[in-house]
Amino acid sequence: MSTHLITGAGSGIGAAVARRLAERGDDLLLLARDAGRAKELAALHPGARTLVGDLSNPDRLSWAFAQQPMPDRLDSLLHIAGVVALGRVGELTPKAWHLQLNANLVSPAELTRLLLPQLRVAQGHVLFVNSGAGLSASPEWSAYAASKHGLKALADSLRHEEHGNGVRVTSVYPGRTASPMQARVHQQEGKEYDPARWIDPESVATTILMALDLPRDAEVNDLTVRPGR
Repeated sequence: MSTHLITGAGSGIGAAVARRLAERGDDLLLLARDAGRAKELAALHPGARTLVGDLSNPDRLSWAFAQQPMPDRLDSLLHIAGVVALGRVGELTPKAWHLQLNANLVSPAELTRLLLPQLRVAQGHVLFVNSGAGLSASPEWSAYAASKHGLKALADSLRHEEHGNGVRVTSVYPGRTASPMQARVHQQEGKEYDPARWIDPESVATTILMALDLPRDAEVNDLTVRPGR
């Protein structure tokens, strides 16, 4: 039985991945921003354990983890959580930049740093759910795209650094996926949201499990998933 730590397991891609891993009997550790959210995640994914740590405040993650029991080994660290706040460069405030850079880039880096010893023990897998915006930036997406471009750089550097330790690193770049985040994006864009137009989270979950389950003789570095409609 493998042990996975998942961020963003409350909805969308993260919830689909957590459900699929639990169904096959794997052990789940779900990151929650606070105790209230931890209870919600435990109810959504019965049998899973929770770990409290706020991705909006990466400076406090080390302290938070020191107060809680941690796994001895970790087969995968799945960075799926993310936030987005659209806006033109001439209008975005430092608060909007810090929000997205902290949650989408700095916290994944800090989580990885804190959990690398357990990942090395298991020769585990670090998987980053990036975005199409991590490859190409569009108008009003500057801060989010910058955080995701940075996440690609983090993954690429980590892959080279940890190859000798047997830790695999994958970046997945989904296009627009039907999720609560996508609904919020459409609201920010002032557009009507039709989930049928976008990728089903289960389809992205399938690609993530494929990368995790690949035999040890191979590694998926970068995987792009686009809407088929």
